[in-house]
Amino acid sequence: MKHTINQIAATLDQAALTAKATQQVSSSQEISLAESYEIQSQSIARRLERGESITGFKLGFTSKEKMVQMGVHDIIWGRLTDSMHIEQNGTLIRDQFIHPRTEPEIAFKIKKRIDKIISIEDVADYIEAVAGALEIIDSRYENFKFSLEDVIADNCSSSGYVLGEWLPPSTSVQDLSISLIINDKEVQSGNSNAILGNPLESLVEISKMMVQYNEVLEAGSIILAGAATAAVHIHKEDKIEAHFKNLGIVKFNVS
Repeated sequence: MKHTINQIAATLDQAALTAKATQQVSSSQEISLAESYEIQSQSIARRLERGESITGFKLGFTSKEKMVQMGVHDIIWGRLTDSMHIEQNGTLIRDQFIHPRTEPEIAFKIKKRIDKIISIEDVADYIEAVAGALEIIDSRYENFKFSLEDVIADNCSSSGYVLGEWLPPSTSVQDLSISLIINDKEVQSGNSNAILGNPLESLVEISKMMVQYNEVLEAGSIILAGAATAAVHIHKEDKIEAHFKNLGIVKFNVS
């Protein structure tokens, strides 16, 4: 039986609320990219109705390694809310998630409204600050498997994020070594240039997508530029750290 956009949005929202996986949408019906983003919008609207607020956006699949890991081939975007924010050195409660993973990213804080496509030459005018970050992703689908349309509908697996210290916009984010450390052991290493060859390009890309889908980036918005390494599963009692050249250390614990 084919489900409506609203029904799918409700199912995905409930899966996130209860931390219980659901079947992939693509297992029972086809949906278009436009329908996927509409499902995402309606699912997030339910969170806003419960009192959450939008804090920014995240990009997904901005590195070749990440595309290969997840078996998809397009840059995508999802929404961030205030309830997803975990304080630096804060605690993630594992039982509130289905099968969470974490990955190191570069974060930007937007200085002024972006309501048009910007070029790489314009980017500096729109950045208030930069930081290292850790994103927590948690697909609401069974076995962490999905099509491109599935994952977009599921808000691109957005589930949590931790921000490091905000640094001046002039701080370089190019060619930075990055290490992901769990329980004092390095489990992933990479370079910020894995993010579109230059993390600043992520702002160009998201400006294009915002225009395409009639969205805007307001001043103060947080942008997660995409993963610099493959994501790693996290478990109870884990201590997670990401070390960034120039940007410092970002960390959280799991209980």
